[in-house]
Amino acid sequence: MLSSTNTLPQGFIPVMLTPFTDSGAVDYDGLKVLTEYYINAGSAGLFANCLSSEMYELTEEERLAVTSQVVKQAAGVIPVVATGTLGGTIAEQAEFVKKIYATGVQAVIVITSLIAEADESDEVFVERMEELMSLTPGIPLGFYECPVPYKRLISAEILARLLPTGRLIYHKDTCLDAVEVKRRIDAGQGYNFGLYDAYMVNARSSLQAGAAGLSCIQGNIFPELIVWFCKHFNDENRVAEVEKVQQFFNDSMDIVHSAYPTIAKYSLVKRGFPISTYTRRDVGVLTDTLKAGMDDLLVTIDNLQKELGITPAYLNAVALA
Repeated sequence: MLSSTNTLPQGFIPVMLTPFTDSGAVDYDGLKVLTEYYINAGSAGLFANCLSSEMYELTEEERLAVTSQVVKQAAGVIPVVATGTLGGTIAEQAEFVKKIYATGVQAVIVITSLIAEADESDEVFVERMEELMSLTPGIPLGFYECPVPYKRLISAEILARLLPTGRLIYHKDTCLDAVEVKRRIDAGQGYNFGLYDAYMVNARSSLQAGAAGLSCIQGNIFPELIVWFCKHFNDENRVAEVEKVQQFFNDSMDIVHSAYPTIAKYSLVKRGFPISTYTRRDVGVLTDTLKAGMDDLLVTIDNLQKELGITPAYLNAVALA
């Protein structure tokens, strides 16, 4: 069952891929299979129209169509959030926030680096967020410290100023700082607000500090392991297994970030998903060396999931394709 409209569930919220055909068109059939995969894996929610979705390379119509399809497929099962600020004046961004919210998402995500320039102060950022909120009354919002066009971090102090509005319910954290993550979590106490860490090296420490969950690119390659980790990170009976999975997260960081998201699509193709590896973003070449590295990683994933007693969710998703 869904939680109230003012909060998001705890657990794993994957940043969704957008599959394309070999000609570069959005592959809506492939998107349906991927959405089923995320749901079957046990995801607590879905983040559509994000950087992993190649949001900057989608047209406005595609952003709305992709998000609408995901919302309809996930309806009554898990909530969906989606990016609503993609450049322009605050008034222009507010208009798209309203359009994306009308698709039925539970919250609209704000790209922090599109609210203020890199050389502009936190005060300017707060003023513009207040303007955005005034132009989008009643719409639940979230933050994503997206690295493109640049990474603008939202400190605990900024959160403390904006959380009393009651409008912020989600924060995709990319600060890579365990101490600051704890400060941000503490700032959100007493509000319907959840911090979801994107940095898997700090997965266990963030969850133990009170993070609502994880929201990372690795979920496009091994979502089952991340869901398992969110459930068992504090399980006294599985300490050794949790430590082993955390070490796996650490060890696989380089390969999963190489030529991403193409390499994630390649991993899905190897699993039997009926999609293309076509990527609109310029993310570098998926070399034979990277393919071999991913092939090895998939074997490691299979072995680890067997050891933990995890049934691969991709088997059901592919079977339904």
